Amino acid sequence: MSEQIRQTHPETTVERQVIHEHHGFWATLREAVVGSEQNFTEGSIGRAIFLLSVPMVLEMAMESLFGLVNIFWVGKLGKDQAAAVGITESLLTIVFTVAMGLSMGTTAMVARRIGEQDHEGAARAAEQSILLGILVSIPLALIGVLFHRQLFALMNAEAGVTTAGAGYIMVIFGANVVIMLLFLINAIFRGAGDAAIAMRSLWIGNLINLALDPLLIFGIGPFPELGVMGSAIATTIGRGIAVVYQLSRLSGGHSRVPVQFHRIFKPDFELMGTLLRISVGGMFQMLVATSAWMVLMSLVGKFGSAAQAGYTFAIRIIWVTLLPSWGMSNAAATLVGQNLGAQKPDRAEKSVWLTGHCNAVFLLGVMTAFLLFSEPLLRVFTHDETVIPYGVDALRFISYGYIFYGYGMVLSAAFNGAGDTYTPTVINLICFWALQMPLAYWLAMKTDLEAKGVFLAVTIAESILAVMAMVIFKRGKWKEQKV
Repeated sequence: MSEQIRQTHPETTVERQVIHEHHGFWATLREAVVGSEQNFTEGSIGRAIFLLSVPMVLEMAMESLFGLVNIFWVGKLGKDQAAAVGITESLLTIVFTVAMGLSMGTTAMVARRIGEQDHEGAARAAEQSILLGILVSIPLALIGVLFHRQLFALMNAEAGVTTAGAGYIMVIFGANVVIMLLFLINAIFRGAGDAAIAMRSLWIGNLINLALDPLLIFGIGPFPELGVMGSAIATTIGRGIAVVYQLSRLSGGHSRVPVQFHRIFKPDFELMGTLLRISVGGMFQMLVATSAWMVLMSLVGKFGSAAQAGYTFAIRIIWVTLLPSWGMSNAAATLVGQNLGAQKPDRAEKSVWLTGHCNAVFLLGVMTAFLLFSEPLLRVFTHDETVIPYGVDALRFISYGYIFYGYGMVLSAAFNGAGDTYTPTVINLICFWALQMPLAYWLAMKTDLEAKGVFLAVTIAESILAVMAMVIFKRGKWKEQKV
């Protein structure tokens, strides 16, 4: 009888398989977003990448929205205010450099301990990371508050830009501890494989920022009209509440890392030294990259505030696409750390290449969108006809290397996840300081390309970085790294 049914309805078996796979996809997607206890050193590598990447992509997308929402509303105030935000965000890369450097060390150590099933060791590494973040944020706050005019001057800002951005930069830098903790605690969650918790913290922070930004900028209802400084206050409040949520999830058994808050301010100098050894390499690695971006912003400033504003809008749009790619890269870093801890280096390597392929395909689609729709994208943020051409050029020129970026980002994260922060630092030194900055200056100042030369230099340097990373990664010495 069953054979007769199959012959009468030959599609039944196929349809059931399709339905099962369809339900399986949505069940896995729900598991990735909600979070679950998973051992990422066993089972399907593709499934492990998916479960980690989805919340990390959403997390990074939410992080990009902080800057995107700010520049959207501030752009309505004028090009001086938009340029002030762009310059401040460029200067803020110093804070991001330190935070991301410490995050690399934190993720590597926590992931390695989790792979070894040493949850208490992961907690001690996390506690020392939080302490370091708090200590480092203090001098950064003082520099931003006391020397903001000098910082603007270094970036070739016009007088109107400096005046417009004074309040913004003082609030953002003065409260940089919330940025530091937001990065570090999410690095703890990512290293442990609790990516869904990291994602939710960014959702909370962004929803608050999304609501407060227009209210504080334009003085809607009972709120004061604070202009560009209102954007900084809204962002800081959103990030601060997100940090409170993170701390609540680190306690009470909600995370795989059993942090004890009373131990945070008790320094373990041996453990802190190990963390610093890895993190300093990560910090310098990021410093090399971010200082290059700061130099590029200053170089673009030689062509006027319209060029800087256009570049700022373009960079915000670019971050929307690249930060999700950083999410996939972070997934690779977690998988490398945990699988090396579990003595499975071949599985770690396979995870990296598969993630790189996915990232490259994704960014190929983004590149196509930028080439076709760059001007409409810019017009979402500004209608200033002096600004838009610079933004269009930046989007198009920089996107030419997106396929290379996909692999370069994942491979750099893989080195860091293994605790090898030295290799990507050397690659960054060669590609950004020895190549990108001199090339950008020459193309911009010695040829007819002007600002376009800066954008083209980015594409060339990033593409060469990806090729170098591939060659070195295949040699496999990162598998021998001790953490």
